Amino acid sequence: MSETIVQTKALVKLYWRGKIGIYALNGVDFEVSKREIVCVVGPSGSGKTTLLNLIGGLDKPTSGTVVVDGEDITRLNGRELADFRLRKIGFVFQFYNLLPIYTALENVEVPLSLAKVPKDEREPRAFELLKLVGLASRADHKPDELSGGEQQRVAIARALANRPSLILADEPTGDLDSKSAEALMNLIRMLREQYNQTFIIVTHDPIVVKECTKVYIIRDGRIKSGEAD
Repeated sequence: MSETIVQTKALVKLYWRGKIGIYALNGVDFEVSKREIVCVVGPSGSGKTTLLNLIGGLDKPTSGTVVVDGEDITRLNGRELADFRLRKIGFVFQFYNLLPIYTALENVEVPLSLAKVPKDEREPRAFELLKLVGLASRADHKPDELSGGEQQRVAIARALANRPSLILADEPTGDLDSKSAEALMNLIRMLREQYNQTFIIVTHDPIVVKECTKVYIIRDGRIKSGEAD
């Protein structure tokens, strides 16, 4: 039986514009098992990124529950949420969000430093992660010396730094050409198969959707369907 790693129930996120309430999410039930690559697709403004932000603890729901790796994160305060994110969740974004003055190695070390991992452990761990994503030879290069695909691989290495239970990716191939997108998805598939990593990916990219083990379609803040391979 598969182990559930993410579950939301009756998830609602309501924003107010003056006296008008707008539902970004309206009663979303969503479930992800360990080792899945789950894609969330839908038109712009459908609630995809809001769902990702709530699962990642970057925002709080108006109502409903979000359970990640056995913990109801809606009950956590700000400090507890920050600690939970650092330990349990890796984030990958469309535009990489690498620190421009740091090398690839130093960028991967950042979450390890925040987690207070000793310096003599940080550098070897960061280098092993760059090796894992095929960038050991680029460890001393800064982001502007790397291609888009290489920068996104650094971002994935950084997301893996604290051995998270879950990686959340928001349009990770959105700034990549198709060849780089395919290479990135090959890496994600390898991480799933060899390291039991779980991914939730918001995307419009058919190259990404093709590699997913389950696809959720979201529209107007509601899940319309979920289909497994």
